[in-house]
Amino acid sequence: MLVPNRICRGYIGGREIDKFRGVDFPKDDNSPEAWVGSTTYTYHHQSDHSSKLGLAEAYVEGAKKAYLKDIIETDPAAYLGERHLAKFGGNTALLVKLLDAQQQLGLQTHPDRSFAKRYFNSDYGKVESWYVIGTRKDQAEQPYVLLGFKEGITRDIFERLFLEDNIVEMEKWCHKIPVSEGDMYFVDAGTPHAVGPGCFVIEAQEPSDITVGARMGNFDNKAERELFIERTMGCYHYIGRSYRDNLAAYKVEQKLLTKTNGGMEYLLLGSSHTSFFSITRVDVMSNMTVPYRETFSILIVIGGKGKIICDTQKLDIKQGDELFLPANVKNMSFESNGGMLSCIMCYPPEVL
Repeated sequence: MLVPNRICRGYIGGREIDKFRGVDFPKDDNSPEAWVGSTTYTYHHQSDHSSKLGLAEAYVEGAKKAYLKDIIETDPAAYLGERHLAKFGGNTALLVKLLDAQQQLGLQTHPDRSFAKRYFNSDYGKVESWYVIGTRKDQAEQPYVLLGFKEGITRDIFERLFLEDNIVEMEKWCHKIPVSEGDMYFVDAGTPHAVGPGCFVIEAQEPSDITVGARMGNFDNKAERELFIERTMGCYHYIGRSYRDNLAAYKVEQKLLTKTNGGMEYLLLGSSHTSFFSITRVDVMSNMTVPYRETFSILIVIGGKGKIICDTQKLDIKQGDELFLPANVKNMSFESNGGMLSCIMCYPPEVL
């Protein structure tokens, strides 16, 4: 079982995370994200590991806690799987978050791997995804996301607005998409985007905290200014689409993987969009065995109560619980306590 791991960011939110977890007196604050099963440091602490900021903890031996990264390092093959270890070493190559936005996030994008290596000295870019698990009901406007460029965009247009610090017009070049609970979106590297107010999502992504915004900074040094412009404007991919084609590119329809008398598993995102991670949803009415996939997964219970059964061991789970399921857990099934037990399972690269 994972320890709740809230992260401070530059925007307000988090009330829906509190509600989801059953916390008394839920509220918004400057910790609108929770990093689930994370072995990734936040961007400002990637070179300073003394703070451990970003890393998730897990409960071991009852109430005792230890950092998941340290636990994995004791036996990487058992926790991650032989196949994963051979390809990616001891890195989980996956980051999962809960994200709740009370306000719209700033317009941004993330680098692909080659751009990340060149400008940020990172082996990972930041391809990501959003699965909407809730929306705020007390806001006048329907929750939305900004995602993808409209037709006609060029770097020259976007860069001119960037240099003018005209964020309003920059956002107008992006599609505004109303969202509802159950929607799944793929966010490729280089794609402009912003999570809008009222969106509560599970975000699966590459293990990186690199964000490239759309605001021009102030520089006394011309070389630094030119580098900043290239590192920002060069990160965006200027692919414009109609609203319909944009939805076809980024909104993902779920596919049924397995159906039994006791439950169903759906593929929410897989290799047709990216090889970097995959996501399934398991809905259990009575009991159901999930196929063994020779690797670990990060699980979030999004509804109901029940049990995870591994051989003769049983673990009670409920909405809001977060688990890291090691690769050496082979005979695993879910059992509902009545009603629907629903779980999101996030997998590392090259699984589904």
